[in-house]
Amino acid sequence: MAINNRYEFMFYIQCVNGNPNGDPDMGNSPRMDPEDMHGYITDVAIKRRIRNYIQTAFAEQDGMSIIMQNATNINKFIAKAKENAGVDFAAKGKNEIYKARQEACSMFYDVRTFGAVLSTGPNAGQVRGPVQLTFAKSVDPILPLDISITRMCKTDEVKDAKSSSDYENDELKKDVDSLRTMGRKQFISYGLYEARGFISANLAAETGFDENDLKALFEAILNMYEHDRSASKGEMSVISPLIIFRHVGTDTNEVQRAKQAKLGCAPAHKLFELVKTEKKDGIEQPRNYRDYDMSVDISKLPKGVEIGFLDDPYGDISWGKLPDDDEWIVMK
Repeated sequence: MAINNRYEFMFYIQCVNGNPNGDPDMGNSPRMDPEDMHGYITDVAIKRRIRNYIQTAFAEQDGMSIIMQNATNINKFIAKAKENAGVDFAAKGKNEIYKARQEACSMFYDVRTFGAVLSTGPNAGQVRGPVQLTFAKSVDPILPLDISITRMCKTDEVKDAKSSSDYENDELKKDVDSLRTMGRKQFISYGLYEARGFISANLAAETGFDENDLKALFEAILNMYEHDRSASKGEMSVISPLIIFRHVGTDTNEVQRAKQAKLGCAPAHKLFELVKTEKKDGIEQPRNYRDYDMSVDISKLPKGVEIGFLDDPYGDISWGKLPDDDEWIVMK
């Protein structure tokens, strides 16, 4: 059964002495809005890490494969979906495409979650995913830094080299200093980024995105940087808990209430406005998420909407109250 409720959710990403999302067209400098100097992380960068976690954590489970894998041609996966659906490789009829599309949703977690264009070769149509993410934007302006680094070795090619001894002989002829090179590193000292997400129950009904998929999504978000360590990413973490809004409806009629739960009971931007994140008094340059105060004005929560918090990626959502061990969120 696909999910029956509309959801919105928020989470925060902390970056310490790293490059949260470099722009290759700007010398890999951390992405930034040039007008207000706030940093951002693209939605596709976040989705990539969610996909990577799902691929790692659920590799052996049916229906949890990932179609957007590193260094692959997705057309082979589209062809596999058509084969599994019993549809001819070259079939382009509406019914055949629909069967292949449904099979792809069944096979691939990221297709039924984020959607996909499956018409790039063996046509399986297009899928609109129920889960969408915004760019994560830093709470405060960031200051990109560009520093020089020394590499204590080189990778020069040696002409006519045929063995290791040729490289060694060439090395012995050169000055020690000439065997070092200089490089550059782009990073920020600190940034706290706010990301927002949306989940459509109506689109979930089309792809089959269910409660297990929802649980896997939240698990992946909380864990995605724990399995993506690198020098360029510094100390990147998703700061728990996730803040989750669930639409449940208000009507006394069960049928109407179920319809409200799918369509929603309040605009998403009104729900996000209930959450405020600001620097604590006396903090000029934050260097940790605890340098901020985050408050949730639960008194203004619209009727028909529940708020929940998820602190433990393997636990249950705490509806209506903060997790016991939380220290940085205040509910008003």
